[in-house]
Amino acid sequence: MAVTYLSPGVYVEEVDKGTKPIEVAGASMAAFVGITAEASVKGINPETGQRYPIESRLNKATLVTNWTQYTNIFGDFVSGAFLPDAVYGYFANGGGPCYITSVRAITEGDTGAKAAEASVAAAKGDSFKVVANTAGPGGNNLTVVITEDKDKDGKPTGTFSMAVGGEAKSGLSMKKTDGDNYIGNASFAAVSVSNVSANPPVEGSYPLSGGGIPPLTAKDFIGDAAARTGLGGLEALDDVRLVLCPDVMAGYDGSEAAKERVKSVQTAMITHCELMRYRFAVLDTPPGLNAQQAKEWRMYVNFDTSYAALYYPWIKVADLSGSGSTTKFIPPSGHMVGVYNRVDGTRGVHKAPANEIVRGAIDLEIKLSRGEQDTLNPIGVNCIREFPGRGIRAWGARTLSSDGSWRYINVRRLFIVVSASLDVGLQWVVFEPNDRTLWAKVRRDVNAFLRIIWRSGALFGSSPDEAFYVKVDDENNPPEVRDLGQLIIEAGLCPVKPAEFVILRLSQWAGPNAEA
Repeated sequence: MAVTYLSPGVYVEEVDKGTKPIEVAGASMAAFVGITAEASVKGINPETGQRYPIESRLNKATLVTNWTQYTNIFGDFVSGAFLPDAVYGYFANGGGPCYITSVRAITEGDTGAKAAEASVAAAKGDSFKVVANTAGPGGNNLTVVITEDKDKDGKPTGTFSMAVGGEAKSGLSMKKTDGDNYIGNASFAAVSVSNVSANPPVEGSYPLSGGGIPPLTAKDFIGDAAARTGLGGLEALDDVRLVLCPDVMAGYDGSEAAKERVKSVQTAMITHCELMRYRFAVLDTPPGLNAQQAKEWRMYVNFDTSYAALYYPWIKVADLSGSGSTTKFIPPSGHMVGVYNRVDGTRGVHKAPANEIVRGAIDLEIKLSRGEQDTLNPIGVNCIREFPGRGIRAWGARTLSSDGSWRYINVRRLFIVVSASLDVGLQWVVFEPNDRTLWAKVRRDVNAFLRIIWRSGALFGSSPDEAFYVKVDDENNPPEVRDLGQLIIEAGLCPVKPAEFVILRLSQWAGPNAEA
C-alpha cells in the first residue's frame, strides 16, 4: 500500500525495479573423509615451543585451505592412511579449500586402536598380564623381560626383575604385603600390570602383541547426520560439491568382508550425493586389479548413477610417511579431484576433467593398452594411462550412468552448478505475489544468468536462442497451479559435450586437375 502523505514537501522513495543478479555457485569444494595422523587444533607452549592439542577435531568437518594448514591440525603423512597423500595430491593438482573429516587419528589418544599386551607365564598358568599404556604403533614395539633376582652368591632371593621400554625394576614380589615391591603396585611408564595371580613368573622375554588399529567399519565412514560424524556430517555443509573417501581402501585384503565394506561405503556416498542433489562422488577401484578384474569389480558394485565417477588404476607416488619405502601405491581419487579443481579454474566446469596431467603420479599400478581400455570405457571405468612423451593422464570422463544424457562428468557437474545457483539466486521469489509481473522478473533474471553461462562456453549454440530457453507463462502456471501456491519455471539447456572420439576420414585425391 502506498505511503500516506500529510504535509507538502518532497518525498524520496526507493523503488526496487532492477534485476536481482544470480551468482554462479561454486563447483569445486571437496570433502575428504578418512584417516589422519592427528585430529586436533594445537596450542604452543611459549617456554618450550612444543605444540599440544587444545581442541579435538576428530569426526568434525574442518575447512583447510592449504597443505600447511592441513598438517597443523591433522598431522603429516602416516602409514596406514591414504587421506594425507590424497590431500597432498589434491593441492598439488590445483585443489582449493576443502573440508577434512578424520574418522580416526592414528597417533593421538582417541585412535580406536587396541593396546598391545602380553601374558607373563608361570609354572602353571599365567603370572600376570602386561598391557601397553599407549594404544597405537608404539605398543607393538615393547618386550617385557623377566629375570630372577639372585644374591651375591648367586642364590635366588625369591624376588624378580622386570624390564620394559627402557625401564627396569628389581626386587619385585608376588606378595601383596610387600607394598611398592608387589608387582600389582609397580609403576612403569610404558605399561600397566593387571590380572596378578600368586604364581611366580617364569624367566624369559614376552613381546607385547595384538595391538594396532582394527580396520574401520562401513558405519565408521558413513557416520551419523544427527551427530555430525563421518559422511553424514557433511549434510550440514551447503557448499560441498565433491565427495571422496580414499581410506575405504585402507586394510583392503580382497576378502568378501572387505569388498562388502567398500561397496557399502561407496553406495552410501552415491546416495548422499543424490539426496543432497548438488554433489558428485569420486570413487576408487580396489588395489591390485588387472583390466579383467577391474571389469568384474564394476559388475560387482553395479552402480547406475550420474552422480559418481570411478577411476582405475592406482597411482604410484613418493612415500613421505617415513616408513622406509621410497614409493607406494595409493587410490587416485584425491589427485583426480585436484584435477577437477584445476580444470574448473582454467577452463570451467563444462570442460571434461580428462586429457589432463596427474601431477605427483610417478607411475601406475598397471599400464593399460588401448584394447584394455576399450573394454572399460563403455562401462564407465575412467582409466588413467601413461603416454610416451605426454606423461600420466586422466583418459576418461564418464559417469556411472546408463542414461546417455548423463554420460559425461562435465554435463552432470554443469547442471549441479546451474541448479545450485538458481536455488540460491531465486530465494527472493518465495512469498512474492504470483502474477505476471513476478513472472517477467523471474524470466529476466534467469535469462540473464543463463546468458552468462552460455558466454562462458558451457552451452552449445551460436546464439542464446540456440543454447537455452526459459519459460514462465500461463501455460505452465495455470490457475490450478497458482492456487496451490506454486510457481513453475521451466528452463532448457543445451550443454556442450566432450569430443571423446576424434575420427579422421582420409582418402586419396587425384588433385584439382584430374579428370572426372
